[in-house]
Amino acid sequence: MILQFGVLLAFLAAGELLVRFTGIPVPSSIIGMVLLCASLKLGIVKLKWVEKLSGFLVHNLGFFFVPAGIGLMNCLGLVADQLVPIVCATVISTVIIIAVTGWVHQFTRSASSKMAQKMAKEAQ
Repeated sequence: MILQFGVLLAFLAAGELLVRFTGIPVPSSIIGMVLLCASLKLGIVKLKWVEKLSGFLVHNLGFFFVPAGIGLMNCLGLVADQLVPIVCATVISTVIIIAVTGWVHQFTRSASSKMAQKMAKEAQ
């Protein structure tokens, strides 16, 4: 378990260093997870090195939202003052995300179908 924690922490640190030295305007945790994902895909990091701890963290993910929820409860007056813009932004962004996800799915499905047809013709 300590090795798994060390691997995850190393990628978090790598993301932090990359953001600090390059000034990329992306959170370091996201950069670290992208690096971890790429390392897993390339076989540099074995899944068994991070599987148990990752499963534990995902299984208990809701627990990590408790501090944010409590912080939000402390700001209910501010949220109430800005309720209409918050609801509008939430609805609009949700519709946009659903639409973009659908378009991307259709595009990738169409592209993979065309690629499969092309490979089938070449195989004949």
